[in-house]
Amino acid sequence: MTGLERILAALKGEPTDTVPIMLHNFMMAARQAGLTQAEYRSDPNNIARAFIESMERYQFDGILVDVDTATLAGAVGAPVEYLPDDPAVCHVGCLDDLDAVASLPAPNVAANERIQIWLESVRLLRRHFGDEICIRGNCDQAPFALACMMRGMQNWMMDLMDPGAQDNIAALLEYCTRATSQFVALMARAGAHVISNGDSPAGPSMISPEMYRQYGLPYERKIAAASHAAGLPYILHICGDTTIILDDILETGADAMELDYKTDVTAACEKMAGKMCFVGNIDPSGVLGMGTVADVERETTRLLDVFADNPRFILNAGCALPPATPSENIEAMIRVARLR
Repeated sequence: MTGLERILAALKGEPTDTVPIMLHNFMMAARQAGLTQAEYRSDPNNIARAFIESMERYQFDGILVDVDTATLAGAVGAPVEYLPDDPAVCHVGCLDDLDAVASLPAPNVAANERIQIWLESVRLLRRHFGDEICIRGNCDQAPFALACMMRGMQNWMMDLMDPGAQDNIAALLEYCTRATSQFVALMARAGAHVISNGDSPAGPSMISPEMYRQYGLPYERKIAAASHAAGLPYILHICGDTTIILDDILETGADAMELDYKTDVTAACEKMAGKMCFVGNIDPSGVLGMGTVADVERETTRLLDVFADNPRFILNAGCALPPATPSENIEAMIRVARLR
């Protein structure tokens, strides 16, 4: 089977010849290609080269094309801080008054230069690999996370507690849904085989399960539907311990969930079996980034044992790998998986 065939089979719950592997390794790939994050994010050729070299080195099955978590926020007006050798970040919002949501200009994320760089890198990778390797086009932030960036974390959390703000909250989430859906459509046209988003502030680390069902889930469902309307599978990523909302996650319509190492993997396997693919979830820092080869082999084996009878599984870290992750740790993870 090709890498693409393995990933698509796992998403459908079909058997594969070996465990499919997809790395969240953009920072590590850039570092190993000799690129700073500034050099990486500013040139689609650099992004493509970093992933091509990484693929040639490790021979995994799917490329997760990621740049940072601030690109979409910047495309809708949030100020972005561009760090020289760290991913860009968004610390403050662009919507100081929630009432101003009614006067926001219609989103047009295609006009943003950084969006276009991201898209062009996907085109270059699809041109290079064709249909041999799965190209996962990450579309940055899901609606709840994007709204959080537009308002700023503290303001957004206060908004959610204000009974008088509910209409404006819904309006902002709809606005963010339109922006995210635009990115999804653009990514599909660029040639991605699979679409994904992150919605980490919507997880239990930040809001209650009841709030997730009200403010996160309905809009995640719309983005999954947008990806399916484009003819592509959809993967949703949420950081933190999501064990308490696993039943809700099954209602998103996503084909797969990429979950943090803090989530109870046995519970996830049991609840998601036959319904949704699990992507993850080795600890990216404590094990892959700073652990020994023996640590990596042990944790990889443990995870593979949990999913031994479940074909809806793609091996990955639980989140982005640190840039200085030792090569021997990635090689150990892949070696253990390929022996299955």
